[in-house]
Amino acid sequence: MPSLCRKCLTQFDTGRRCPSCNSPRVLSHPELFDLSIAHMDCDAFYASVEKRDNPELADKPVIIGGGKRGVVSTACYVARIRGVRSAMPMFQALKLCPDAVVIRPRGSHYAAVSKQIRAMMDELTPAIEPLSLDEAFLDMTGTAQLHGVPPAVMLARLTNRMKDELGLTGSIGLSHNKFLAKVASDLDKPRGFSVIGKAETMDFLRDKPVGLIWGVGGVSQAQLDKAGVHTFEDLLRWDKEDLVARFGGMGERLWHLARGQDKRRVSANAPIKSISNETTFFEDTANPDLLDGHLWRLAENVSDRAKARDMAGQVVTLKLKRADFRALSRQSNLGDMTHSADRIYRTARALLDTVLDKGPFRLIGVGLSHIGPAIQTDVTQDLLDPNAEQRRQAERATDKIRARFGKDAIKKGRGLR
Repeated sequence: MPSLCRKCLTQFDTGRRCPSCNSPRVLSHPELFDLSIAHMDCDAFYASVEKRDNPELADKPVIIGGGKRGVVSTACYVARIRGVRSAMPMFQALKLCPDAVVIRPRGSHYAAVSKQIRAMMDELTPAIEPLSLDEAFLDMTGTAQLHGVPPAVMLARLTNRMKDELGLTGSIGLSHNKFLAKVASDLDKPRGFSVIGKAETMDFLRDKPVGLIWGVGGVSQAQLDKAGVHTFEDLLRWDKEDLVARFGGMGERLWHLARGQDKRRVSANAPIKSISNETTFFEDTANPDLLDGHLWRLAENVSDRAKARDMAGQVVTLKLKRADFRALSRQSNLGDMTHSADRIYRTARALLDTVLDKGPFRLIGVGLSHIGPAIQTDVTQDLLDPNAEQRRQAERATDKIRARFGKDAIKKGRGLR
């Protein structure tokens, strides 16, 4: 059976240990060297970056997130063992793991590290579809001629480079389509490399829960439960027409996925639709100065993430959640593109002024949408605001200082509120 040593990348026939380096990190599969659709997912990315940057955190439970009324962005595996999960309310996470080190997300820093990983993937194939900062699909079809080795070898080399050069780990899923590649990448985390071949697809899926399907959330799961659909085998009993009649457009997708069929291509040009950031307060507030301070920090985070990707946006969105959990949203179309923290903040602040009387609020967020390349930005602002260029130059100088000395090296006074 085709086998690969994940340590030294030796290819050989079946064996429990590598014949070259005696490592037990051996991957064996009948279709190992024939498959080319992969999903790479960094392991607890934000938390892993923080642990790498601060070795004192190595053995401690680390949670990335906001205050006690916020939610968990991600958690290291030490915290996950104790039950902490992404999107869990912080107060619940801290009950499960009271000794956790809680760190607020550093969006621009994570984006910069993500670009380093992306550069490594670009050396493997041009067909890369990023899903977020820490995961992406790769289509390695035809790359064996370029690299002289099968895709599986290059993917193992990628995770080795991530560990050696960046101090980070990732898990690989390899299969014959995107759906199964993503499923595979979750099978053996962290530092996993799992394969789902064509021949085994139906047997592999048959007894798996339908919740394995990406995009089946709480509402969809409840609908499926009501219809008696709990596993892929349950789905196989339905005709396509009946699934469509019961579940609409999702029904046809379910019919194909139940059979391991996914015709979606890895799209290297899949657009980023929006960039956003939000925070939940410890206590509901209508204090305009406090809201203003948060608004600036959120705008700065959105700006940092846009700049890290060399992107800009045309629409600024303000998101608020009232004390009774009702959501408010306001948008402003700028007419041109921006990634300026100053302009995002000023636009969002003007939107906030129109709804201040509807407080108190428990959450505030800022978003930038209608995203595109940052080629020509802030043209309209230059015409209407004589001080815009002066502020933009100050922002460029600030960016340079923070890039050299760290994000906290310089701050705006309003951000300290």
